[in-house]
Amino acid sequence: MNGNEFRFFLSCDINLPVTFRIDKLEGNLPPSKSLDSDDDSTTDERKAELYVECALYIDGAPFGLPTRTRLESAGPSYCWNELITFSTKYRDLTGHSQLAFTVWDVSRGKDEGLVGGATILLFNSKRQLKTGKQKLRLWQGKVADGSFSTTTPGKVPRHERGELERLEKLMNKYERGQIPHVDWLDRLAFKSIDKIKERENTINGNSNLYLVVEFCGFEHRVVFQESGANFLLPSPIASTNEIVIVWDPEVGKINPSEHKQLKLARSLTRGVIDRDLKPSSNERKSIQRILKYPPTRTLSGDERQLLWKFRFSLMSEKRALTKFLRCVEWSDVQEAKQALELMGRWEMIDVSDALELLSPVFESEEVRAYAVSVLERADDEELQCYLLQLVQALRFERSDKSRLSYFLVQRSLRNIELASFLRWYVAVELHDPAYAKRFYSTYEILEENMIKLPPGVNGNEDGFKLWQSLVRQTELTAQLCSITRDVRNVRGNTQKKIEKLRQLLSGLLSELTYFEEPIRSPVAPGVLITGIVPSESSIFKSALHPLRLSFRTAAGGNCKVIFKKGDDIRQDQLVVQMVSLMDRLLKLENLDLHLTPYKVLATGQDEGMLEFIPSHSLAQILSEHRSIISYLQKFHPDEHGPFGITATCLETFIKSCAGYSVITYILGIGDRHLDNLLLQDDGRLFHVDFGFILGRDPKPFPPPMKLCKEMVEAMGGAESQYYTRFKSYCCEAYNILRKSSNLILNLFHLMAGSNIPDIASDPEKGILKLQEKFRLDLDDEACIHFFQDLINESVSALFPQMVETIHRWAQYWR
Repeated sequence: MNGNEFRFFLSCDINLPVTFRIDKLEGNLPPSKSLDSDDDSTTDERKAELYVECALYIDGAPFGLPTRTRLESAGPSYCWNELITFSTKYRDLTGHSQLAFTVWDVSRGKDEGLVGGATILLFNSKRQLKTGKQKLRLWQGKVADGSFSTTTPGKVPRHERGELERLEKLMNKYERGQIPHVDWLDRLAFKSIDKIKERENTINGNSNLYLVVEFCGFEHRVVFQESGANFLLPSPIASTNEIVIVWDPEVGKINPSEHKQLKLARSLTRGVIDRDLKPSSNERKSIQRILKYPPTRTLSGDERQLLWKFRFSLMSEKRALTKFLRCVEWSDVQEAKQALELMGRWEMIDVSDALELLSPVFESEEVRAYAVSVLERADDEELQCYLLQLVQALRFERSDKSRLSYFLVQRSLRNIELASFLRWYVAVELHDPAYAKRFYSTYEILEENMIKLPPGVNGNEDGFKLWQSLVRQTELTAQLCSITRDVRNVRGNTQKKIEKLRQLLSGLLSELTYFEEPIRSPVAPGVLITGIVPSESSIFKSALHPLRLSFRTAAGGNCKVIFKKGDDIRQDQLVVQMVSLMDRLLKLENLDLHLTPYKVLATGQDEGMLEFIPSHSLAQILSEHRSIISYLQKFHPDEHGPFGITATCLETFIKSCAGYSVITYILGIGDRHLDNLLLQDDGRLFHVDFGFILGRDPKPFPPPMKLCKEMVEAMGGAESQYYTRFKSYCCEAYNILRKSSNLILNLFHLMAGSNIPDIASDPEKGILKLQEKFRLDLDDEACIHFFQDLINESVSALFPQMVETIHRWAQYWR
């Protein structure tokens, strides 16, 4: 759905009973005078027992019987939290329907004591059904009046509203999702709101009483519409300049005449004629233009009709299959049958196009099974590049035990690395309540089939031992979580926490220094680790205190990993996977840009492992060495080389800068600063920390790509031959990756249902932003000029340099 569309339900179509929740009563009840005392000044310290009477009024007349809540006596905050359901349905309501709430106190002897009442309209001034929490001011001593217009309106009059009412209205919008969630900003705002509440209550003495009720929400807004033709609506033509909203009940419905024409044009009796049809020159151009559309593009009615008409002549064009399948009216049994027959005889499509057929757009089980049959041609290395997305694609299958799940399991049984990653990818999704059963089904299939494996399929171990080796990975991560918690509880600086870590590994948890049996490294299952080296393990100076662990390997070496607890690294995992894929695509075109796709694996919703790459941040390098060149001269000096370093080292630096400049631009990586740009001793530059992707950035006015002036200076400045070579590598890499735009877009489309923050917030918008970065409307030569302009814009951006300086100050004082 694009930003210009407004989707809604009509109230006359909702055959559900009117439902709402009575939440609580806010404010202090006035003191009650004792019934037995002769002195009017004495008050009874009784505990009030309250209930709420709810009644529905339609056009000022009561409709149905009133309903009461249970008694609540847990003062001073009276909380019912009770769901009320009327027999009246939403379709029966009129535009002037009201709910009347009266609060009664039964603790006053024989006579029930009236506390107060309030009335609220169910539809607002725009004729939309109210949703979410509503705070109603009670008219003390009055029974709720359901007449129209009411004398007990729950809405606080505009002239009496204070700051508290304004904030509560905004909070209601926030809870309904109309205000975007920004975690760090929300926490600050909530603290400020709590302070304002305390201040207002102190000033006003909390003299008013408020009843909080919550109306149920729907997927889209509900607009009032009477059943049948609504002849009573006022004429939209007016003499004023006010905007008049007219609700068209036929929006989104099929036009009968167009549908009939389409059915006639696709009549299966013309199948014999269609076999011999050949497109004209203009039709061929139109078809070629359609075939170049990105997978996110929706075909128009004429375009769908054109592809259907010439379907037989397109069977030798493998790129046309996915577009043809989008044209099929799958609800028509005969048409769907013919489409499936043609699909079986079509030219075999590429693996990248098969991924498109696994997207949520295609629901046919036969089409999805065909896509899996194409994936069977991919080797293990290529399959591992797409494994994360293929696991996410299980969400779009029609059943828990699908052809795709069995395919992933069967391929994993032949490759222990695939099996390890598949198990982790599935295990992490078991926390998703909507699809936990489906992912657990795949987990069970993998376990059952792996245990049955005989020795020799994956080395000398039998299936049971192989599965146990994977289970021990989970046991290891659980112990690392426990260590992280213990270390965080230590008071003091980072050094004291490091001492605690080494003390734990040498004492209570000494079994972690020497494993009884080697464990496959979760981030690199091909490596067997035999224990942790306490003296080489440490803790990073960070809020979450991630562990830097050094493992001994069975081969006699060691491997270092970072273990994080308290941070969702699934987004980092996706970005690094895309970096690895793009590195592979570039190398297939003989362009090695010396990228560093370090391993990242999420082992839970808020935990995971990252491969540790020895390196230093640009902030640290510039602080200690003043320039990047001075740092590289320390490790690769060459008196006769450019800038006093070896030509190889400088070339490595230039290529890696070019590669990450292009990739971070395409993926819309945000929050780039000198602390998350790292440099290795051999000149390889790489990025870490991908908390913002697809165009999101906490900094104002970010440049298109992160290319700071220090990096340009290390290449000899904007006029040097090395900077020109850098721009050449950028343009070459950009055009290579544009050729694989369909593959990258398809992979992101498969992630549409994932829980990755920057995708889940608005998948369609994110994918369209990604598509926009490829500039598919330009040819290769035009793209070279386009990308060179982007580089110049990024280098000359002054404002980001100012933000960088401010960030460095913040890091200094932290």
